[in-house]
Amino acid sequence: MRTSLSELLATGKIILADGATGTNYFALGLTSGEPPEFWLDSHPERVTGLHQQFVDAGADIILTNTFGANRHRLKLHNAQARTYELAKRAAELARQVADACSRPVVVAGSVGPTGELFDPLGALTPAEAIDTFEEQIRGLKDGGADVAWIETMSAIEEVQAAAQAAINVGMPYVATCSFDTAGRTMMGLKPDGLAAVFAGLSVQPVAMGANCGVGASDILVTAIEMASTAANVGVPIVAKGNCGIPRFEGIEIKYSGTPELMARYADLAINAGVRIVGGCCGTSAEHLAAMRLAIDNHKTGPVPTIESIIQEIGPLTNKPPTDNDPNRRKSRRSNSQLSF
Repeated sequence: MRTSLSELLATGKIILADGATGTNYFALGLTSGEPPEFWLDSHPERVTGLHQQFVDAGADIILTNTFGANRHRLKLHNAQARTYELAKRAAELARQVADACSRPVVVAGSVGPTGELFDPLGALTPAEAIDTFEEQIRGLKDGGADVAWIETMSAIEEVQAAAQAAINVGMPYVATCSFDTAGRTMMGLKPDGLAAVFAGLSVQPVAMGANCGVGASDILVTAIEMASTAANVGVPIVAKGNCGIPRFEGIEIKYSGTPELMARYADLAINAGVRIVGGCCGTSAEHLAAMRLAIDNHKTGPVPTIESIIQEIGPLTNKPPTDNDPNRRKSRRSNSQLSF
């Protein structure tokens, strides 16, 4: 039963997006440095298997295995010529799972950052960025994706380029950033400034928000900061938070979040005004099933405060940003983080 994200939002229900890709693939045997996109060839059954686990857990949206499927990331593996092919294949695999479900499931084409810096800090130009994203999004559309899901972005220019590419290809789009540096993106964007990023574009996002970052507590604060400006422009908010805080156990990264914690996170996110709730790094199907139950049994409560978030979810990693924050600066680091 195929539907669009706009139609799903029009029902008024809280929508559950899926969980992590990379961390779940690592549990299935993905090795460090191995592009997850190559599993579309070598292990397609593992790709569809994870999609199916998320659908079985109650996900209304599944993201394709294409976070790094752009020419700039793929060139690190001499596979830049395979961008369209891999994007199309990933969408086809996700489409198979969605179409086999008896309820509507939206296929969202994951579009991550290029890992390059824009001129004058780097060599990437807006025109090249748009062309890069167009190639990927065209493959996603031709493979059957319903919406372009632009995620884990840090630079305003890159968000705009990916959004313009989706518009050029004729795809509706969602855009989320990672507010992981003192409550801002690495390139200095504040949560309440995200809506303005799309002001000059001919088509507005279907939804916008935050993903990844540093933990569930922090993304809830981000959602609250974003809520007022998002309401002014009438765009639903997305929160796709990490499953607690990452920590090293030997050579492996483990996330602190339990299913119970992620259920509380989902409950608070709804009270914060979030319409699409999901999980990012570390979020398994077990976590997602607990979130589904929390959404289905949600009772409206007050907008969370920082104090209530800390009490329910745990301490913040980042201090909430203020206009006088000395960390309000543009980072010169590359926005090459992975949405795992």
